[in-house]
Order: sequence, then C-alpha cells, then structure tokens
Amino acid sequence: MTATDRSIELVHIAAQAAADKLAHDIVAYDVSDVLSITDAFLLASAPNDRQVKSIVDEIEERLSKELGAKPVRREGDREARWVLLDYVDIVVHVQHSEERVFYALERLWKDCPELELPEDARATRGKAAEHAKLQQAEEAAQPGGEWR
Repeated sequence: MTATDRSIELVHIAAQAAADKLAHDIVAYDVSDVLSITDAFLLASAPNDRQVKSIVDEIEERLSKELGAKPVRREGDREARWVLLDYVDIVVHVQHSEERVFYALERLWKDCPELELPEDARATRGKAAEHAKLQQAEEAAQPGGEWR
C-alpha cells in the first residue's frame, strides 16, 4: 500500500506552507505500510515557540483554503514545543528544534519511504544545524559568552 493522491496533495501543500514560514528540516514519510491510522507523516521544526505557532497556523490556513481540509485533532498548542495536526490522511508534526533533536522521529520512520516534497521544502534540509551554529557563534562573541 502507498500514500494516496489525497495524502500526497496534503503533504505538498503543508510542506510548502511550512517552508514559506521558514521551517527547518522539512521531511515527509509514507507510513501507510506500517500504520493503519494515517498515510503520511510530515515533520518540520523551528528554533523558537513563536515560529512553531506561525508554521502551524500557516499550514492550517493553507490546507483549509486550498483543499477545504481541517484537522480532526490539534495537540500541543499551549507550549508550542511540539504541535501535532491530525488530518487523518496525514499527521503533521511541527516541533521546536530542541524537541526535534531529543525525540528524533526520523529514527523511528527511517525505514519508511520518503515522500517527494516541493523544492522550497527540500531546501530547508540542514537549516536547524546552520541555525544552531550561528547561535553558538553569537553567544560566544558576547562578553563572557552569556546572554546580556
């Protein structure tokens, strides 16, 4: 079994929306062979809570406007560290970068086929690592290496 055309369409629009809001490391997996509850997982991350919220809001708005799709479940709103949007055909995980590293969902689904994503979404690969390096350099450049 493979992801349906509907789930692939949802993944593409959600991935583009996440990329437009500068998400990091967007990736999608076809999990239809191992899970009966959904066809695909879309993972994205951001370096701060506000950006996580912004990405989630953009994904919801675009899927609603372009496909009339609304999530049947939304979890993790208050903390904005890991927000899950369940659209039945796909499940979107938008995580704070620290949660993404800690939970390493990619490790769980690495044996599942990766879904092709729009170019803007593919271009986000490695952005979290770049951001972390820049942040470390900025902190090291400050007097005492601490926040002012």
